Amino acid sequence: MKYTESHEWITVKNSSGRVGISAYAQTELGDVVYIELPKVGQIVKAKEEVAILESTKAAADIYSPVSGRVTAVNPKLLENTQLLNYSPEQEGWLYEIALSDPSELDTLLDEEQYHQMIS
Repeated sequence: MKYTESHEWITVKNSSGRVGISAYAQTELGDVVYIELPKVGQIVKAKEEVAILESTKAAADIYSPVSGRVTAVNPKLLENTQLLNYSPEQEGWLYEIALSDPSELDTLLDEEQYHQMIS
């Protein structure tokens, strides 16, 4: 798992990634009550706004950790936003992306670097 400084995570298998927000980000946001996900087929660039989360505390823009094409959104999340509150780094993933430039992963934080940043 790799992280951005803005608290998004990505896991990658082959040239496809799954993206979500960190548990730390979810705790800071509080209960997420509304989610606007990207559209399947949408082309995004690294660090570009790709989704919006609204919680009981605030609204937050979610930025793509890498560039590519959105290949899927989490259908369970569309039916039950609570998944993001209870399992932000597993069941509450946001979308999947076909990476256009895998070298962008090298600019992200590994788990140790991320946990040092939020400590």
